[in-house]
Amino acid sequence: MEPFTLNRGDSPLILAFPHVGTFVPADIAGRLNERGTALVDTDWFIDEVYEGLMPEATTIRATFSRYVIDANRDPEGVSLYPGQNTTTLCPTIDFEGQPLYHLGQEPTPGEIEARRIAFHSPYHAAIREEIARIKAKHGFAVLYDGHSIRSELPFLFEGTLPALNLGTNEGATLFPEMEKRAFEIAQQSSFESVWNGRFKGGWTTRHYGQPDQNICAFQMEIAQSAYLKTEHAPWALDAEKCAHLRPILKSILEALLDEAARAAAA
Repeated sequence: MEPFTLNRGDSPLILAFPHVGTFVPADIAGRLNERGTALVDTDWFIDEVYEGLMPEATTIRATFSRYVIDANRDPEGVSLYPGQNTTTLCPTIDFEGQPLYHLGQEPTPGEIEARRIAFHSPYHAAIREEIARIKAKHGFAVLYDGHSIRSELPFLFEGTLPALNLGTNEGATLFPEMEKRAFEIAQQSSFESVWNGRFKGGWTTRHYGQPDQNICAFQMEIAQSAYLKTEHAPWALDAEKCAHLRPILKSILEALLDEAARAAAA
């Protein structure tokens, strides 16, 4: 299986979904325990929530599970959130802090490197190529990294996560007006939102966001309670919730593009 799917569009927007994949190679699947094979930390159907919102956008989806390797982690294994509970490049625990592998079956350094080459690197090569293509055409590019997560995970954060979690690495990954407009739209909606809270933008956002080069990046982490029927198996979209959420996301995407175009032309 190819490590990603790519649908090219003509607009300056790239929608990236690093955690929607569920493919696990057989040699890895046989070493995962029951928790590991359940793939519960997948960003279930989040790409479908955005389907059709921006028809001219380019879309890149990872096909491999984040339990194989996390496409939104530093390939060198450096923690994005020092001092806080998190998961690693090739996770050995889940978002509840529980083991994913049978005892003694965790990936070795050599296996981690092999997974990086086979999955992580091609996914990011595709992102780099699309950024270059789009910037050459429009003079700027906007990378929107789409995520979701269960709303209550004491291992990672206290209490209940807001529905909309906007991440810009404290404003470093995009033009100021983009951040301002996006957060205003989120705040004015009926959804609880936070800006650079527990999730400030993963490696993708931090690595590619270079507004001085007219390349802007933005992460949206959505609580799964905002669009799924339940936050446990069997995972299923809630049509009514999605109908309420999608217009807000569309407004944010349009605002990000408008402000990026304005700033890039200045």
